[in-house]
Amino acid sequence: MTGKTINPTRMELTRLKGRLKTAQRGHKLLKDKRDELMKQFMEVVRRNRQLRAKVEQGLKEANAAFTVASAIMGPEMLEQSLLCPRRSVSLEVGSKNIMSVNTPVYTFHTEGGDDALLPYGFAQTSGELDAALEKMQAVFADMLELAQVEKTMQLLAQDIEKTRRRVNALEYVMIPQTQQNIRYISMKLDENERGNTTRLMKVKDMVLQEAHHYKQ
Repeated sequence: MTGKTINPTRMELTRLKGRLKTAQRGHKLLKDKRDELMKQFMEVVRRNRQLRAKVEQGLKEANAAFTVASAIMGPEMLEQSLLCPRRSVSLEVGSKNIMSVNTPVYTFHTEGGDDALLPYGFAQTSGELDAALEKMQAVFADMLELAQVEKTMQLLAQDIEKTRRRVNALEYVMIPQTQQNIRYISMKLDENERGNTTRLMKVKDMVLQEAHHYKQ
C-alpha cells in the first residue's frame, strides 16, 4: 500500500506529520479516558455487589415474613388486606454525566405519609404482616439504587469497549501506518534530492568541459 497511494511530496509529508501529531495526542487522551472509565466502572461494580447482597437479604427476610403471615392469616385474608393500598409512589428519572457517559439517576417519591404504609386495620391482621411490609419498604430504595447501578455498569462497559477499540485502532493501525508513510516519503524525497544533486553535478561537469573546449 505504501508507495502506491501516497504522493511523495513535501506538502504531503507536512500533512502526514500534522496528522500523526493529532493522532498521538488523541491516542493519549483516549487512553486517559479509558483508564478513568475503568476506575469508575470498578467503583460501580463494588457498589453493585454490596447492594445486591443487601437486596437479596432484604427480600429473603420480607418473603419469610410474608410466608409466616400467610400461614397465620390464610392466603385469602392476606390478599384482602393488601387490596387497597393508601400510599402511592412516583418515580423521577434524571441523569448524571460520568466521563461523557450519561448514566441514569432514579429518585422515588411517596405520597400518603408514613402512617399510610399499612392499608388495613389491626383487628384481623397479624404482626408478621406489619413486619413484612416494613421490610419490603426498607428494601425498596436499595432495589431502585441497584437498578440504577446495574444500568450504569452496562453503559460504562459499552463506552469502555468503544474507547478501547478506538485506542487500538490508533495504536496498531493509524499511527504505525502514518509513520510508515512518513518514512516512505522522507526516503523518496532524499532519493530525489540525491538524484537532483547528481544531475546538477553532471551538468556542471558538462558546462566546464564545454567551456574548456571553447578555450582551446
